[in-house]
Amino acid sequence: QVQLVESGGGLVQAGGSLRLSCAASGSIFSISARGWHRQAPGKQLELVAVIRSGGSTNYADSVKGRFTISRDNAQNTVYLQMNSLKPEDTAVYYCSANTILGREYWGKGTLVTVSS
Repeated sequence: QVQLVESGGGLVQAGGSLRLSCAASGSIFSISARGWHRQAPGKQLELVAVIRSGGSTNYADSVKGRFTISRDNAQNTVYLQMNSLKPEDTAVYYCSANTILGREYWGKGTLVTVSS
């Protein structure tokens, strides 16, 4: 079992920045990839960024150049640095963890609201 807790959401003006954190606990040795996803009102869940155990990353086209995913292995925490935020970035952001056994775990989400 892996437990994930997100933090760092809030209200920010367009053009501003926020940093989200996702702390993991439990069977963290089994994690092979960590990700951030988001769901805007009335829209489907979208993969925002992923970082794999080897350090490779991928981003949604909509956030490339603005968002950065990183990790602190000592703290078992993954971050999502979000810069140049736009109103369309408004969503509930969820972190996820995939394990080497093929299981996926999710946090409860943190709300990011970007005002215009």
